[in-house]
Amino acid sequence: MLEGKAVISETDMLQTMQKDALNLASKALDFFDVTDAIEIARFIKKEFDRVHGPGWQCIVGTDFGSFVTHCCGCFIYFCLGNLAILLFRGSAAPEAHENQFSVLEAAKA
Repeated sequence: MLEGKAVISETDMLQTMQKDALNLASKALDFFDVTDAIEIARFIKKEFDRVHGPGWQCIVGTDFGSFVTHCCGCFIYFCLGNLAILLFRGSAAPEAHENQFSVLEAAKA
C-alpha cells in the first residue's frame, strides 16, 4: 500500500531484517485498515516471531512515547505516512543476566 514511502528514524538491524520489517508493515497495511493499529502490530510481531525467533515486541500508532531495552541488532523505528512503527526484540536488564551467571557458576562448583 505505502511501499517505498517508509522513513527509518532509528535502527541497529541488518539491512535484510530492515527490509523484512518494512515489507511486513506494507503487507499488514494491505490486510488491515490504517486505523487498526493493534491488528497491524499483532501481524508484524507474529511474523517476526515466526521468521526471526520469539521475543519480538511491536508498537504501532500515531502518537506514543517509548523507552525500551532491546537486544543488539534487533531494533527499528520507522514511519509509513503518519503511522509510526516500533519493532524490537526485548532484552532483560543487565542485573538479571549477572544473577543468572552467578547462579550458573555456583551450580558448577
